[in-house]
Amino acid sequence: MSENDFIIEFITLGNSVKVTVVEPKTGREVSTVGPKSASRAELTRVAVNKMHYVLKKEQR
Repeated sequence: MSENDFIIEFITLGNSVKVTVVEPKTGREVSTVGPKSASRAELTRVAVNKMHYVLKKEQR
């Protein structure tokens, strides 16, 4: 699965950005927080990697 397979939302909170990723088929949602100075690409990569980790863990 690539980042195109997920719904990704960015919310700026002061000097931080909350990134929420939703997997549409299962409705599984994960969030991460990063610095406002980070690029969207980097924040997306971290959040999508977290989603992959959670989905793999649930398959066990």
